[in-house]
Amino acid sequence: MAGLKRRVPLHSLRYFISMVGLFSKPGLLPWYARNPPGWSQLFLGTVCKGDFTRVIATKCQKGQKSQKKPSHLGPLDGSWQERLADVVTPLWRLSYEEQLKYYEVFLRQSPLEPCLVFHEGGYWRELTVRTNSQGHTMAIITFHPQKLSQEELHVQKEIVKEFFIRGPGAACGLTSLYFQESTMTRCSHQQSPYQLLFGEPYIFEELLSLKIRISPDAFFQINTAGAEMLYRTVGELTGVNSDTILLDICCGTGVIGLSLAQHTSRVLGIELLEQAVEDARWTAAFNGITNSEFHTGQAEKILPGLLKSKEDGQSIVAVVNPARAGLHYKVIQAIRNFRAIHTLVFVSCKLHGESTRNVIELCCPPDPAKKLLGEPFVLQQAVPVDLFPHTPHCELVLLFTR
Repeated sequence: MAGLKRRVPLHSLRYFISMVGLFSKPGLLPWYARNPPGWSQLFLGTVCKGDFTRVIATKCQKGQKSQKKPSHLGPLDGSWQERLADVVTPLWRLSYEEQLKYYEVFLRQSPLEPCLVFHEGGYWRELTVRTNSQGHTMAIITFHPQKLSQEELHVQKEIVKEFFIRGPGAACGLTSLYFQESTMTRCSHQQSPYQLLFGEPYIFEELLSLKIRISPDAFFQINTAGAEMLYRTVGELTGVNSDTILLDICCGTGVIGLSLAQHTSRVLGIELLEQAVEDARWTAAFNGITNSEFHTGQAEKILPGLLKSKEDGQSIVAVVNPARAGLHYKVIQAIRNFRAIHTLVFVSCKLHGESTRNVIELCCPPDPAKKLLGEPFVLQQAVPVDLFPHTPHCELVLLFTR
């Protein structure tokens, strides 16, 4: 497992780790060591200091009920920093060589998507922090205002804005601050628009010689150096050439397709979030990439029509990078039944569950009852990529051919 290669959205995990004072593995970018004074008092309300770890631990345990603390992590010293570290980065006590051995047995659990959730005055609020490798920081405050009037919400916005501009939060050096009103656990920009309170509307990242624009709603890998390794691995496995059309499904901000655009005849991207597609189009234009197009919507609705418009004689390589829920069965049908797709690269952050069903349906014999009429794919290679320092989670890149 030497040289193991490894996703977490570009948000508060980096802030958590900086609070514990940890740093990433050799060869990966360091976490930003910021512990701004006053944050816990503002955002945790009546929950303070020692209870802070309990709040985080409770949230993590809800999604990891079956997970037991590994006995090899050693005793705690009772400090909240160490308890927090054991929840968010449970392998931090191990050397990297020991962690590589740990990864040899893949744990059947989903990657952690941590965010700071706190309760104050009878309504929930959430803080998401996104940073780039240059240290630019975007904070997103999400309110769940069941008991707040619009006037009270306006007051809350001003309080948060004042805190980060002239109050103790100014030490954070935010480059942008967003506010979102949400009546659900999670809301997209389309469901409840992000409101820019101050600063720049985007942050930018440099990756694989591309300047990439990132909106508050768009997914982007938190570990830039690890993401470069992941995308290089994907590129190597695709085997694209100047005669190939690259189909980038669940493309996010389009980084995978755009990083390979110079090696392909055309890049076709599909993404659900409109903001991410706008980012991909901006990135393509800024970097002078003219052989790409991006489509907004559900892949299961767009993909069949998009494939019908292509000639059967064209060679198409597909890359899929779905969320933990995996691919919709109609996407699997479209990929299976379009004979021009001979190579498929599947990037999985949670191989069990729906992704396991995806793999089975890609590789099973033709099944007319399920409308899987094309020849099955064969799994040729699996490459784990280490994007989560000090945790048991990893990205898994699967190469299928037929």
